[in-house]
Amino acid sequence: MTYQQLLVDLKSNILYITINRPQKLNALNREVLSELAHAIASAQIDRDVRAILITGAGEKAFVAGADISEFQSYNLEEGKQLAKDGHDHVFNAIENSSKPVIAAINGFALGGGLELAMACHIRIASDNAKLGLPEVTLGLIPGYGGTQRLAQLAGKGLAFEMIFTADMITAEKAQQIGLVNYVVSQSDLLAKAEELLNKIKQRAPLAIASAVRAINAGFNPKADGYQTEIDEFGNCFDTQDFKEGTTAFLEKRKAKFTGE
Repeated sequence: MTYQQLLVDLKSNILYITINRPQKLNALNREVLSELAHAIASAQIDRDVRAILITGAGEKAFVAGADISEFQSYNLEEGKQLAKDGHDHVFNAIENSSKPVIAAINGFALGGGLELAMACHIRIASDNAKLGLPEVTLGLIPGYGGTQRLAQLAGKGLAFEMIFTADMITAEKAQQIGLVNYVVSQSDLLAKAEELLNKIKQRAPLAIASAVRAINAGFNPKADGYQTEIDEFGNCFDTQDFKEGTTAFLEKRKAKFTGE
């Protein structure tokens, strides 16, 4: 697929996805969401992809929100479908990605932009980043998982406060409340993300995919997180990566994982 709104590049087994609408502060529109859905789905079946990095073009914004002009006239059913499609094809797909996903937050991450970052497994922010969920100023609430993921990451009280007030917080505050893992300078943002991803991609890919499923199950009311952990732990024993990892450990050498 040829992307019009994304820059997609595979380098050293890391898939770089850059939302490329800097003139619109990388706002999410239908085309961006459709292309994100395709890029994430394709990465799941591409053996050359070991990890994914999502960021925004330019230095002002990761994603400054959704493109309001596209849904301003929607009715009740259209609004529900808008949220459902986003959940199913983009935000939940990222959260459940078998390949680890890091968000490199370069500037504003507001509304759907913060929801996109929260769907990723790890978040790194530049020190000029501002994060928030301002939907109530539009007569809306977050519709792409923001009410759930913000409460999971930062706690119920802070989720209420940020959503009720629509206030933005600084990158430093976001780190204090557990919303981002690291805060670095804008010039060091991608380097820090790559540092983590280069470490992660040396680990066993199937074990990482199992870890994603087990961790996410703990936040799914329909799942038993502990049972999922037991099942995924057992599944690891049936992989070549387990045999390679344990053999390499006993032989005091570095393991070479193949994802099999």
